[in-house]
Amino acid sequence: MAYAQKDTDHDRLMRLLMQIARDDRDAFRQLYELVAARMFGMCLKLAGQRDLAEEALQDAFVQIWHRASEYHRDRGAPLNWMMTIARYRTLDLMRARKARPTMGDEGLEDLDDGRSGPLESSLRDAGASRLTGCLDELSDVQRDSILLSYYRGFTHEELSQALSSPIGTVKSWIRRGLIALKRCLER
Repeated sequence: MAYAQKDTDHDRLMRLLMQIARDDRDAFRQLYELVAARMFGMCLKLAGQRDLAEEALQDAFVQIWHRASEYHRDRGAPLNWMMTIARYRTLDLMRARKARPTMGDEGLEDLDDGRSGPLESSLRDAGASRLTGCLDELSDVQRDSILLSYYRGFTHEELSQALSSPIGTVKSWIRRGLIALKRCLER
């Protein structure tokens, strides 16, 4: 039953994109209603700032409106194509605004209020207790490197600067951490 629903959603998104390519505003509204919440959640998770996520989402939908005619099946599922547009737009805005925490601010570690952060909450809410347990088994630098890279979109160079470590060391932390995560999740 879930598979049939997935095919129906895929076909519907394809049909809406084709209509949007012909400047169909009603199809655009329908597409927005179908996927905006999921895209916004991903933007917010990446950016960590509501205003930046809202701007990224708006920019992504403007791009979808203008580029709907460029979509074709070779680019993957319609939802994946749109999520990729939103992801890259979010990362672009984050880089442009430098909307990331810096490791150089002294005293920030003393500001912990004891509550779970957004990452921990989203992992827990998604039922990822196994992943959280495996992340806890990593060294602090491995865990920080992986989380900053995959959840905040840091490049290796940005990680190197943020963690005050050579780029080769940062790459090793990520590689070894991912290997350890894979082993842990396979147990």
